[in-house]
Amino acid sequence: MKYRYILFISLLGLLFACQPEIKDEFTYSSGSADFSTYVSVGNSLTAGYSNSALYHSSQANSYPSIIAEQMKKAGGGDFVQPDVGSEFVSVLPGRLALGYKSDCLGNTSMGPVPVVGDYSLYGPVGYTVNNMGVPGAKTFHLLAPGYGNPAGVPVGLANPYYARFATADDATVIGDAVTKGPTFFSLWIGNNDVLGYAAGGGTGDTITGQQSFAYFMNIILTTLTSTGAKGVIANLPDIMAAPYFTYMNTKIPYNGLVLTRQGQVDSLNFAYQPLGITFSLGQNPFIVEDAATGFPRQMKETDIFLLTLPSDSLQCYGYGSAVSIPHKYILDEDEILKINNAIDGYNATIAALAQQYDLALVDIHSYLNEIKNGVVYDGVTFSSKYITGNAFSLDGVHLTEQGYALIANQFIYAINGKFGASLPTVSVTNYKANDLP
Repeated sequence: MKYRYILFISLLGLLFACQPEIKDEFTYSSGSADFSTYVSVGNSLTAGYSNSALYHSSQANSYPSIIAEQMKKAGGGDFVQPDVGSEFVSVLPGRLALGYKSDCLGNTSMGPVPVVGDYSLYGPVGYTVNNMGVPGAKTFHLLAPGYGNPAGVPVGLANPYYARFATADDATVIGDAVTKGPTFFSLWIGNNDVLGYAAGGGTGDTITGQQSFAYFMNIILTTLTSTGAKGVIANLPDIMAAPYFTYMNTKIPYNGLVLTRQGQVDSLNFAYQPLGITFSLGQNPFIVEDAATGFPRQMKETDIFLLTLPSDSLQCYGYGSAVSIPHKYILDEDEILKINNAIDGYNATIAALAQQYDLALVDIHSYLNEIKNGVVYDGVTFSSKYITGNAFSLDGVHLTEQGYALIANQFIYAINGKFGASLPTVSVTNYKANDLP
């Protein structure tokens, strides 16, 4: 028995002494690409804009920053951003957070509320950056000298976000990007060429023409690839994948004007009789401003409300009945068709240019449409639901930290597939969605 006990102890010691060392078997590689100097070019989505503002944590979790961290595992260098430096100070006011507020009827509910903080137009950051994402930029803005100069030409062109890191008064975004000497770049631009028109209900902005878009994009890519840099380009999403264009329609139907008294019906029939508009007890289409004529008309089922619609005005101040809803809060069928045609044309151009310049292509259009219908990633459910869908921030257009992590992974998939690289993706559970109050 004594000898069996000694043998058992000896075998036990041998077992622990010979335990295999657990190692990470994943080998990181840049493939045929060179990630030593990565520069990202784009607009607010590239900058990390979220919740209607640009602030420290939104920048720190921009999709290029997430990609750059993964690139460091395969020879990537430092990735510098024009950091705002605070959670409560932004370049311009407007940041949103979730909180509680009361409507005009005294009902309290959770929704977006402004973040109280200091806002100022900053001067230059004093250092060169790798993230050239400029909120508000269209394709031609990336080529415009003086885009960051308050005294630039034409007057009023200056962008306060670019002003913070522009290298000179007459600098261009693309010129600054090339000056950085990129070995690899990402480009996601063109959203604002149609978004301004769409977000304003077809008012206040115009859609960039297809020929102009292709011309500007070609110059941008010619410049970015002029030093031999390789890169990745993304196409543009369907606007109906964003809750800015869908949420209010799930909350308020087009025929949500409910008349419960015959006196209401008679008064409205009298007022709108010259326009041939009639009302009845029960549900009626809201009255909206017609885009073509400026006259009141009844809302159609194909019209959509925008997130900016002042719903309090519908409940308490006669919007949609005694007062027609201004068209800037509506998109009609013709406007939606123009927007979709523009995006389809832009994406065809982007696909052709990706092939021409031998770039990796990220199909954001298809991916965000998948998210719109609901997907599960790393155990988290994502959709385009406003506030609770995890992908989109409170402004209904830009993404949450988790949303940007999803986008970063799509870029990584495209880069790995095109250049034979082996960059690891990130776990979206390491990032936040919308913070509950």
